Amino acid sequence: MSSILLFVTCIIDSLYPEVGESVVAVLERLGVSVEFPEAQTCCGQPAYNAGYRPEAREVAERFMAVFEQWPDTSIVTPSGSCAAMLVHGYPDLFRDDLALAARAEAIASRAFEFTQYLVDVLGVTDVGAQWAGKLAYHPSCHLLRGLGVNEAPLKLLAKVRDAEVVPLPGAEECCGFGGLFSIEYGDVSGAMLERKIQGIRATGAGTIVTCDASCLTHINGGLSRQRIQQRVVHIAEILNSR
Repeated sequence: MSSILLFVTCIIDSLYPEVGESVVAVLERLGVSVEFPEAQTCCGQPAYNAGYRPEAREVAERFMAVFEQWPDTSIVTPSGSCAAMLVHGYPDLFRDDLALAARAEAIASRAFEFTQYLVDVLGVTDVGAQWAGKLAYHPSCHLLRGLGVNEAPLKLLAKVRDAEVVPLPGAEECCGFGGLFSIEYGDVSGAMLERKIQGIRATGAGTIVTCDASCLTHINGGLSRQRIQQRVVHIAEILNSR
């Protein structure tokens, strides 16, 4: 039996615990043993993105100390942005310290985004999911550009019974969230979100799927303010539907 360490992320732990539960349910159905290090906290990405490198290093060192207790086990997270932080951000943070750099590279080598792990590591595309209706997929920037993961989510969605996967116009365009970007450049972020919403409306799909809770939150906020009935859900919830 395979085993993984679940890094659930701050936003899912705080706002969307059902997404974390869906991740566990899907993995366990596939025979994967899920360990949850209870001492885990933030990976340090917010501080890193804001340029607070000493603070980011402090958080990252704690993260590594927690997950190093299982040195040979894959780390799986339902977030492209948090996975990208582990894979690219940690080696960058510690590049000037040989000992910490080696630890960061070790963490990076066993970190995977949820769909990436299912398809590229387990070799699974059909998890037995069922969802009646149209689905459209929004690829998050960190997952697509940071990790180069494009096909895995689409392969999984293609195997969802009774679902019709339709293209999203401008799918690869950013939704405008980008963490602090949406705060510091609110007007630009709002314009990007409006373009994304226009694309979503054009799909005719009631459900838009993404692999990042940050995109989910940002886009759903825009849809709600405009009283548009379409909604964004995390792919883990689609894959856990039966």
